[in-house]
Amino acid sequence: MAEQSIVEQTTIEQKLETIFGFSQFRMGQQPVVEKILAGESAAAIFPTGSGKSLCYQFPATQLPHLTLVISPLLALMQDQLAFLHKNNINAATIDSTQTLEQTRDVMNGVRSGQIKILMISVERLNNERFRQFMSQITVSLLVVDEAHCISEWGHNFRPDYLKLPRYQRQFNIKQTLLLTATATSQVVADMGDKFNITPENITLTGFYRPNLNLSVVGCPSEERLEKLTPWLNQRRGHCGIIYVTLQKTAEIVAEQLLKQNFNAVAYHAGMDNEIRANIVQQFMQATDQIIVATIAFGMGIDKSDIRFVAHYDMPKSIENYAQEIGRAGRDNNPSDCLVLANHDNLNVLQNFVYADTPQASAIKIVLSQIQQSQQVGQWELVENSLSNQANIRPLTLKTLIVYLELLQIVRPSYSYFAQYKYKILTSKEDILSRFDGERADFIQSVFNASKHARVWSVLDFEALPQQYSDDRSRVIKALEYLQDNQAIELQTAQMTQVYQITPKPFDIDALINKLTNKFIDKEKSELARIDHLMAFFASDKCLSQSLSHYFSDTNLKQACGHCSVCYGVVAQIPPIKELPSLYLLDFDNLTHQFIETYRNATDEAISITLLARFLCGLTTPIFTRLKARALPSFGQLSDYPFAQVSKWLDENMRSE
Repeated sequence: MAEQSIVEQTTIEQKLETIFGFSQFRMGQQPVVEKILAGESAAAIFPTGSGKSLCYQFPATQLPHLTLVISPLLALMQDQLAFLHKNNINAATIDSTQTLEQTRDVMNGVRSGQIKILMISVERLNNERFRQFMSQITVSLLVVDEAHCISEWGHNFRPDYLKLPRYQRQFNIKQTLLLTATATSQVVADMGDKFNITPENITLTGFYRPNLNLSVVGCPSEERLEKLTPWLNQRRGHCGIIYVTLQKTAEIVAEQLLKQNFNAVAYHAGMDNEIRANIVQQFMQATDQIIVATIAFGMGIDKSDIRFVAHYDMPKSIENYAQEIGRAGRDNNPSDCLVLANHDNLNVLQNFVYADTPQASAIKIVLSQIQQSQQVGQWELVENSLSNQANIRPLTLKTLIVYLELLQIVRPSYSYFAQYKYKILTSKEDILSRFDGERADFIQSVFNASKHARVWSVLDFEALPQQYSDDRSRVIKALEYLQDNQAIELQTAQMTQVYQITPKPFDIDALINKLTNKFIDKEKSELARIDHLMAFFASDKCLSQSLSHYFSDTNLKQACGHCSVCYGVVAQIPPIKELPSLYLLDFDNLTHQFIETYRNATDEAISITLLARFLCGLTTPIFTRLKARALPSFGQLSDYPFAQVSKWLDENMRSE
């Protein structure tokens, strides 16, 4: 029997109007809400801007306990929090921007039941202190926003999402709601399978939005501004977004548009957080502003009157394209979406894919650590440290660990902070005076096991008496208690993931080969996704219908009648430009400085793959350590395909 009673259908719409001011549900919302209120788990696959969030916001006001929302971006959380607060619903987030006092206030609000909705990132669940807190809280509903991130077949796979089913069981959460806009049939099935959501509880409303007019124009790179300007002139007085791939492109295009009297501003991740926040605030209030942005802009931007979205550079994938155009026309009024299509920046997109494929030697470093820990039975991982040591990008390392979990080489056990340090805000004597008997002895033991500096004290768990060191959770709970009562300020560092290792011996060379091939398959899949993107934009079939079918929506039975193809304009994408032959370049001049820098730092010969990444401008942890980006040859061959650069390097290095 479900913990909550079913809200009668006759009262649902009344409650909706009372709480949110809406006279009726949008398409698909009510079936999802009813499933949740009936005590079942569900999934909502709705287009961007069609009201997925209400599917958890309304039930959260009716459920007896906390609704825990997992969201991938702080911007998404802040946007949804603003809406909830506007409707007098007690909701909060715990995130990295908060002070200790703010976080403590939120946790107290959750404990007391005053806060009904708590929003966090999935990474927050790696926090031992937070999981300790959540284990004491009753949760009615787990909500996974952007749930496609849980699928390896999705366009934005995030390995930490794979842990959510385990956390659901750990916190004894009976119900789950999955929300996403961009999921293919394979991804939808994968999501449902991981959370045991039956097909009949998956609501897919259809992807097609009739108010979006899709257009693709084939255009050489050097003519893009010439094509874009008259198109923008026809839309003066309205707000829009122009998407680019690189930060420097955002700056250049915004500057050019300003010269033509457009109210344009650049936006990208390289800007100061405060500047970016001001740009967003101005855009939300503006009626005629153009944002020239990388994909850093848009998630969580719920502005209803964005009248156009243009892609100055090609989007990364069809899924990215769908999300980005989905920010236009949320008020359901006609809005225009333009792509200036060419092959010119495809090498950049493809090269980004190559940057995520780890070398076999890097995989070997990880597996060797695991093998060396096999006798102990467990492996402790500090991600940043191993990322630097193995020269694997952090997200790729997480993916590698997930693959090892799926192969049952390692199994996640728990995580902890290797370092707990505290600052006493009163005095030791005052703190000890608050406790009697064994509890006072326990606190004294914590003090005795700490290394004291002038301000901060670092707790050494191994120095605790055995009866206390064996009960780590009690020690942490005591530190949390002292902080909550303003006796100490507590800080944690060095997040350590602990994995159980299979006791069975494994063939390290065979496993390296298997994992290398798996990453190569993933690489091929991502490259094929880019090829699919090009085929979509060059197609002579209705763009709206093709896009809908890609996302498993077959409701649009005929051509839309208002995309560029339906108007008889099939994009003629310019042929790939020929670049100067690599064999005309001076190999030694391009490579000598970095090869010497690498050799001096590592005392190793450099691999072709690593050198190709340097010349193509692809970042890896070791490049940061060596300050390689400051060298003049970094990224000099970024316009060339990675495979061609690798082949050229191989031939030159063999001939030496």
